[in-house]
Amino acid sequence: MRNQWLVLAGFIFICLAAGFGASFATAPAIVEWYPTLNKPWWNPPNWAFGPAWTILYILMAIAAWLVWKQPKDTKGALILFFSQLALNFAWSFLFFGARSPWLGLIGVAFMLAAVAITTVVFWRITKPAGMLFIPYLAWTAFAAFLNLTIWRMN
Repeated sequence: MRNQWLVLAGFIFICLAAGFGASFATAPAIVEWYPTLNKPWWNPPNWAFGPAWTILYILMAIAAWLVWKQPKDTKGALILFFSQLALNFAWSFLFFGARSPWLGLIGVAFMLAAVAITTVVFWRITKPAGMLFIPYLAWTAFAAFLNLTIWRMN
């Protein structure tokens, strides 16, 4: 039983570490570059992104843990999970690090596909895990549309 809680803590740590690592690309660009872009009126305020992503990373971690706990073989599902997390990490470097809405758009398209596939696979393994991924899927779809809009406006 104790091992399960350590694994959950590990998933949470990995997800939050991905977000923290991505912040190294994001933080300077939020101050220097992002304010110079034309953005739609519905662009969220900068302060909203940190709390939103923190909550999403925790939900993702819990979902992965729920899948990991299943008695059936979940190796493929967890490979999908870590793949989408890697794409999530990469997006920050493509959009903010490279300061390129175009590269960000390519990255977020792959990320959105990976998150959608992971959501379906997790849902099939255990519905609670799939349900925990739905807010992340919705946010990623929103982020993709925002990225597309910023690219078109600039």
